[in-house]
Parts: sequence; C-alpha cells; structure tokens
Amino acid sequence: MLIAPSILSADFGNLTSEVQKVCQAKADMLHIDVMDGHFVPNLTFGLPIVEAIDNASTIPLDIHLMVEDNSFFVEMFAPLKPRFISFHFESEKHHHRVIQKIKEFGISPAIAINPATSIESVKEVIKYVDMVLLMSVNPGFGGQKFIPIYHKIKEVKKVAPTVLVEVDGGVNDLNAPKLKEAGVDILVAGSYVFKHSNYEQAIKSLRV
Repeated sequence: MLIAPSILSADFGNLTSEVQKVCQAKADMLHIDVMDGHFVPNLTFGLPIVEAIDNASTIPLDIHLMVEDNSFFVEMFAPLKPRFISFHFESEKHHHRVIQKIKEFGISPAIAINPATSIESVKEVIKYVDMVLLMSVNPGFGGQKFIPIYHKIKEVKKVAPTVLVEVDGGVNDLNAPKLKEAGVDILVAGSYVFKHSNYEQAIKSLRV
C-alpha cells in the first residue's frame, strides 16, 4: 500500500520542516485537503500555501478538493502537476466534465465519496476515473473517528477492478491491516502520522 500523510494535521508554524520530515520518512505522496468553507464547514489552503508545500516536497501531491466550484479549483491547482486531483461526487452536477478537465491537464482524476454515499449511486462515474477516494469520516475536519467502510472497498473493486482505492479518515495501525485485506491501495493518515513522535516509524507501521 502507498501512504499519503495528510498535511492538514501538520504543525503549520513549521510547515517546510514538516513537509521535509515526512518526505524523508518515506511517505509516497502528500495529501492536500482543500476546503472552501462552503461544501464543508472549514477553510484550509489557498494556492500560495500549496505552492510552498510543493516547493518543499520531494514526493508528488495528492490534492483532495472539498469545494463547490470544482472546475475553478482544478484550474487553480493543475499547474502544480499533482499526481491526483479528487473531487466530491456530492458537490458536482457535471462529473464527466470535471473528469475531462483534469485529464486535459495530464493529471489522474479521482472521485471522492462520503461515508453515506453508496457505490451503486456512483458506479457510472467510477468507470471514468483512475482512483476512488473513500471517506471513512465525514469531510471537514481532521482527527475524527474511523467509520468502517470495508465493504465499499470491495464494491469498488467489483465495479472497476483496475481503479485504485484510497481511504481517508481515522486511519491508524489498528485498522490498516483490515483495510489492506479489503483491497485498499492508498492510505491517507493525518493525525496518526503527524502526532507520532517518529514519522518514519508511524508510516512503516501502516505498511502492513
């Protein structure tokens, strides 16, 4: 499994150092939660901060949009050439249009799905993306308790066997083995990594 620490849980007073430390700890990607204060009740990163993170990072960015105007934010962050840009199924009326826009920038598109959203309702969209981001908490804040979504991982793999599955929210060393067994490809871990005294040890413990 690939490990993508969520920078939302980092110490923002020492952001450059935090990014460098987690890269040195052998993380695979940096997960960037972009929130607009409308789709979710929180406001996070604008372009200058994400540019600073990108400049300090030696690993690819994994940008997770939790916003209402997906096309606007895709165009904002696409020049940074992240590995993935994911947007929420629940926030968009024209899914295929946004997917095509992401692809035109040469970036892998991903669809993010809230815990209460069924795989059945999004299966026609899943076929057109490279990754499905399954939320195991309700989006908006870090440090929440994990919601079991193991069955949804298996459902995605049935609908689209070649599509990557990423899980985000409440991930730790206790649920990582079950997530791997269910078929997850990428784990997002925020508090578990950045609250740990040893980032490399934390990341290693997730690679069960």
